[in-house]
Amino acid sequence: MRAGIAERGLLPREFWALTPAELMLMLGRGGGAAPMGRAGLEALAALYPDIDGGTSDGNGADRGS
Repeated sequence: MRAGIAERGLLPREFWALTPAELMLMLGRGGGAAPMGRAGLEALAALYPDIDGGTSDGNGADRGS
């Protein structure tokens, strides 16, 4: 309560209306996992290589024919 009301200036009703996720974010905790970096993308590409020669548009349609 101190962090929300005294330090952030929330009204009591605003503090009590916070969801647990909003409270954790306000306290600087639990921002979730970091976005995937270049190394993670390259690891996924190595696990699941493109094998169609790059002619698919990603929706199953062939661009080259």
